[in-house]
Formats: sequence, C-alpha cells, structure tokens
Amino acid sequence: MAVLAYIFLTVTSGSEREVCGRLSEYEEVIELNEVYGEYDIILGVSAEDLNRLDEFITDKVRSIPEVILTYTMIVARKCK
Repeated sequence: MAVLAYIFLTVTSGSEREVCGRLSEYEEVIELNEVYGEYDIILGVSAEDLNRLDEFITDKVRSIPEVILTYTMIVARKCK
C-alpha cells in the first residue's frame, strides 16, 4: 500500500513559483499548492513505502537550494 503524505515547505522569498515548477516535474507529487500563511507551498505526495518517501524528501525536495524548511505529515487513514 502506498504511503501518502503532505509536505509543508518554507522557501526563500520570491522563489515560490520556481520551486513549484520544479516540484511539479516529480511523479511522486499528486497535489501542489502555493499558499499564504506560515508555509509557502504544500504538496501531497504518494510513495511506495516510507523508504521511498524518505528518499523523495531528502534527495529531491531538500536538494532544492531555495527550500529552507520541510514539515511532513504522513496520512494515517484516508477518510474520503
């Protein structure tokens, strides 16, 4: 069963659209939103397992220089 998660990102000011553009190219990303508030971007991701989720976050998301902070919430149960 796939692991679903939401990743909240803080990025450098003014880089939101550039970062969204890069993230949209990854197959793991199933939802991608630029938001106002404490975080700048929220993405929904799907990965085969926790190891693949870790690889995605570490190797792809955190390797983007404009990404300052990641905050990940793993979905326990999808209700709808």
